[in-house]
Amino acid sequence: MTSLPPLHILAVSDRNGLDDFIAVPFAIYRSDPNWVPPLRFERRQALAPAQPLSEHAQWQLWVAYRDGKPIGRISAQIDQLHLDRYHDQTGFFGFLEAPDDPAVFNALFATAEAWLREHGMARVRGPFSLSVNQESGLLVEGFDTPPYLMMGHATRYYERRLLDLGYAGVKDLLAYEMGLPFSRPSNLENLLVRFAKDIHVRPFNRARKAADLEVLRDLFNDAWSENWSFVPFTEAEFAAIGTELLPLIPADFIQIAEIDGEPVAFMAFMPNINEAIADLGGKLLPFAWAKLLWRLKVRFPKSVRVSLMGVRKRFHHTRLGPTLAYAVIKAGLPAALRMGVERAEMSWILEDNQGMRNIIESLGGEISKRYRMFDKALG
Repeated sequence: MTSLPPLHILAVSDRNGLDDFIAVPFAIYRSDPNWVPPLRFERRQALAPAQPLSEHAQWQLWVAYRDGKPIGRISAQIDQLHLDRYHDQTGFFGFLEAPDDPAVFNALFATAEAWLREHGMARVRGPFSLSVNQESGLLVEGFDTPPYLMMGHATRYYERRLLDLGYAGVKDLLAYEMGLPFSRPSNLENLLVRFAKDIHVRPFNRARKAADLEVLRDLFNDAWSENWSFVPFTEAEFAAIGTELLPLIPADFIQIAEIDGEPVAFMAFMPNINEAIADLGGKLLPFAWAKLLWRLKVRFPKSVRVSLMGVRKRFHHTRLGPTLAYAVIKAGLPAALRMGVERAEMSWILEDNQGMRNIIESLGGEISKRYRMFDKALG
């Protein structure tokens, strides 16, 4: 019996190592028609050491090599904002990709877990890439369709390998998909009529971009503050999101609801850029963003993702809560239809967030994908 070449796990420390880290999924999914190759230049930016996340988090990336070829990868990260909020000595893993080989999984996780222990962590949770406010969860249902923008993909054996390593599922995150225009439930329509005099909905104002970005950040951080594993966006993080994504989004894809002049809810339709990049093989050079903007202008995606949305916490568990959520979604619908959008994904939604699930299901949304978070005690 021929033995395999030895396995080496190397920390990423330079541009070549980062390129190998980025290249791993291209081999894992080369025969998977539902995988969307990420843009390599965008991945380099997302993993750059100098970024807003580094102000409160640290991380390390590793690549598994066999016979000199990169075949697997993983990250480990520690977020000081999480530790300050929860005091639970929990670190995280992410960017997991590996062939169906227990030796590769064992070596990658042993390395990441050792790093977390060395930095004082008692538990590990994931996958997060690199933060809970980025891609979260391992796909465990819904492998037969491509992921939407900033949502993950995986192969079926990943969950089994995690369970074999002693990880347990701790929380499920759901993706709902619906056709546009969506259903207009009578109960929400009646509530909207009832509160019409109180609620004013307006689009994002590009003329005061910085101020409106801060409005969105404040709303998100308040609305999500009691959600599982929540960590607030910093001003720098949200400003970076605005710089990266606002050029791709029509202003009226973002709707803000106000009561007596106070912002109380918002919703953002994000064009599903995965439609525009699926055939590029990860390459979009030269003039990367300009070329992508041209593609979106010529052939706008037929789908959008509602990735950012929130209602102020004090309206949760009141009749105004679902009314505000419905108001901002409904206000964005004409803009989406104007651009030819036919489908929307709302993700991710915590499985136990029954209030939001009820609203989405009343609009005609159906669960299309399920992502799972795992954790484990570090002995």
